[in-house]
Amino acid sequence: MTTRDTLPTQFLPIPGSDPVEWRVEDGLVDYPDALAFMEERATAIRAGTAGELIWLVEHPPLYTAGTSADPTDLLAADRFPVFQAGRGGEYTYHGPGQRVAYVMLDLKRRREDVRVFVAALEEWIIRALDRFNVKGERRDDRVGVWVVRPDRPPLPDGAPVEDKIAAIGIRLRRWVSFHGIAVNVDPDLSHFGGIVPCGVRGHGITSLVDLGLPVTMADFDLALEAAFGEVFGEVT
Repeated sequence: MTTRDTLPTQFLPIPGSDPVEWRVEDGLVDYPDALAFMEERATAIRAGTAGELIWLVEHPPLYTAGTSADPTDLLAADRFPVFQAGRGGEYTYHGPGQRVAYVMLDLKRRREDVRVFVAALEEWIIRALDRFNVKGERRDDRVGVWVVRPDRPPLPDGAPVEDKIAAIGIRLRRWVSFHGIAVNVDPDLSHFGGIVPCGVRGHGITSLVDLGLPVTMADFDLALEAAFGEVFGEVT
């Protein structure tokens, strides 16, 4: 049976493609502004008037609802603003201390395969975490990247505790991607309590700092950039 662990781990462009633009935004970006920018950039990429882009941002505290969001998973609707994201997936949280990377790539220059693309995004996160000796893992029944917690008592059935450290939610338009990934560096983890993150019950949320690693956002950005080059190709 094919699993995401057996899919290709690279998603390289065709030879001769321009490097991907890498942009880190200062300050907090309002979510509606980010949506508008991604829509415009994805259209321009398909038209050939702009290049591929990885856009790294932080948002003020908010919840987003994907196209599969179950209203019963919004546990505290009045806690933070709630936005309809238009991406795949369910509810998620964004806020300071979480690195959001919006991924605007032309899959026609790479591979028109959504499953391989999602596996490559997971691989990107896993390789970035590995630079801090954190073992991120995939789960075929749960999108995102997970960390086993041997420091926590096992579950009643004896299974180890697993916490989510990164979420993935994408959208494609004419094979150009937007939205992307969110990795918990040092967010306020209590803010996830207003939702059932990604509709997954029975598991917790963690971050690099929660795991005992004093990682700064700048540290993690360097790891993301290096790992991106391995999986997706050159950046500028």
